[in-house]
This record gives sequence, structure tokens and C-alpha cells, in this order.
Amino acid sequence: MKVHSLHIYPVKSLAGIQVSSFEMDDFGPKGDRRWMIVDGDRNFVTQRALPELARVATSLSGDDVSVRVPGEGDFTLRATDQELRVLVWRDWVKAYEGAVAASEALSRFCGKDLRFVYMPGSSFRRVDAGRVVEYRRVGFADGFPFLITSLASLDELNGRLDAAVDMRRFRPNIVVEGFAPWQEDTWRKLKLGEQSFDIVKPSSRCVLTTVDPDTGIKDPGLQPLRTLSSYRRTSDGVIFGQNAIHETPGFVHVDDSVTVIELE
Repeated sequence: MKVHSLHIYPVKSLAGIQVSSFEMDDFGPKGDRRWMIVDGDRNFVTQRALPELARVATSLSGDDVSVRVPGEGDFTLRATDQELRVLVWRDWVKAYEGAVAASEALSRFCGKDLRFVYMPGSSFRRVDAGRVVEYRRVGFADGFPFLITSLASLDELNGRLDAAVDMRRFRPNIVVEGFAPWQEDTWRKLKLGEQSFDIVKPSSRCVLTTVDPDTGIKDPGLQPLRTLSSYRRTSDGVIFGQNAIHETPGFVHVDDSVTVIELE
């Protein structure tokens, strides 16, 4: 039982990056979803509405985040001193607007007025207090710092599909292997290498899972969500993976051992 792969997403809803290790800070994986895209109303924008965002690649060089916009080129994202409040789900959050060149390129690509925004360290967005009593923060991720998924569960799902999908559809941070399918439903506390994680809630899935990460096109048959919803629907929604918070800063590496410390 070990860590199979690790992934970070420098910009919410753009393509992610597979890495061999990552550092964890107060926000979660360092650099994960500190950037986001908003529309003219300062409301967050994702592949749910604009699936073509899947085709916008991201890269990291030190702390610098760059994006590659198809037909437009490469742009390093820079925060300006222009402060604004932006909406991500129910949370209004302080952010800084990104330099205009990248935003204008993305707007041309999507045919819609869009802006990159950055969450500074001085901004505090709390994780769901109904799920986590501690006063913990999160970046622009949907709700929690980490999403942990299991390779065996994906294999079981793919066994029900006419065309297999890869794990990128589910946008995890940590993928583990060596477990039985859906064993993660019973986890409450894990240890990855020397780092401890508390499992907060199952991850409910949406239409974003139907977007092909290579083409940016939604599956016309709404797969794999349609199949997943036929047998993984709970009071928390259609479930794949588990949301988690980390107990302390530190590092996680591919091939780190995974130990289940506490079960439901």
C-alpha cells in the first residue's frame, strides 16, 4: 500500500501537473490552486461551464506559474497590486488581479471576458466549519486542501465502462495503490510516509468528470459520471475519492507507504 502518483493544480480548473513529490504548507500542497479564473462578475469559472479550459496547460519554475494557451502562447502569471473580492462557491475571498496579457489571451481562446486572480497569503478562506472544527484554510480548491483517490477504485469503475478513463478526470492530489476497490469509504485517518491526514468527507462528483482532459470535450453519454451515479450515489452525492486535511507541514513522495490509522 503506497502512494502511486501526486498531482498539483496551480490554476483552478486548468490542466494539472504530475510530480514526484510536493511540499505541504498551510494551504495544502504548496502552490496548489492559488490562482483561479473569474468572469466579469468576479465569479469563479471552471470546466463545468468551459470544458476547453482542460486544454490550457500549466507549468512551474520555482514559485512561478506559467500557462500555455492554445493558439496564443506561453504566459507567466504575475499578480498585480489591484485587489478585488472574488466568489468561489459561497465564499467571497480577497485576491489580486493577474497581469492583463495572460487574461486577454485566455479571453480570446474562450471567447469570454476572463481574468486570472491570485490568492495571497494574507487572504484566509476557511474550510467547511461543519466538517472541520479546527480553523483551517484552503486555497481556491472546491472545499478542502486534498483529494485522495484509489487506483483500484478507478480500475473497478473502468471495468463497467465501454471506454476506460484515466485518473485525470477526477483531479486528485494523491493517488494510492494496493487497496481493494472502494476501501477508502471506510478511512478516517491515514499516514503517508511520516505525514498524517484526516479524512474529512467523501468527494461528490459532477459533470467535470465527463470532460476529456486531452480534448476539452464533454462526453456525449456523460460518462463516467452516468455509470458512477448508478452505484455510487449517497447522501453526500455521487462519490469518488475522499477529501482530506493534513495535520502538519511536510513532504509527500511517490512510493511513500500508506497506512490506515483509523477506520469508520
